[in-house]
Amino acid sequence: MKNKKVLFLSQAAMIAALYVVLTFVANAFGLASGAIQVRLSEMLAILPFFTPAAIPGLYIGCMLSNLLTGGCLLDIVIGSLASLIGAVGAYLVRKKKWLVPLPTILANAVIVPFVLIYGYGLVDAWWYLVLTVGAGEVISCGVLGMILLLALQKNAARIFKTA
Repeated sequence: MKNKKVLFLSQAAMIAALYVVLTFVANAFGLASGAIQVRLSEMLAILPFFTPAAIPGLYIGCMLSNLLTGGCLLDIVIGSLASLIGAVGAYLVRKKKWLVPLPTILANAVIVPFVLIYGYGLVDAWWYLVLTVGAGEVISCGVLGMILLLALQKNAARIFKTA
């Protein structure tokens, strides 16, 4: 029983750390925030397909990333909540592999525009931001995430083993 808890916490922590590192890489190229964003870290949003430890890992990773990249309070709280909603949704649809990125894409495309408008004062129309954030999510989570899912699937039993 204790080994399962340690494994769960270790996997969640590793996913959170990877999320932060990949966000910093995207941030170095100006892609981690703003109206047009392609967070490389969002490709990890498919990990609930393999392990429920990805849910807290993605949430904490997003929260730390938003905090460490200078995000506003609304982004730290609500933006991270969008990732949590997406991760839970991905876990719930994990039986249908091709649907796994969809909850994250939708949660971020709908919620993040409100953060951009009310947290950062972007004057763009909400629908425009839905399209730009959604497009970035399709690239990072839909395309790169599915490539990652397919690559990890072959060795998933070894990578995401249970205690």
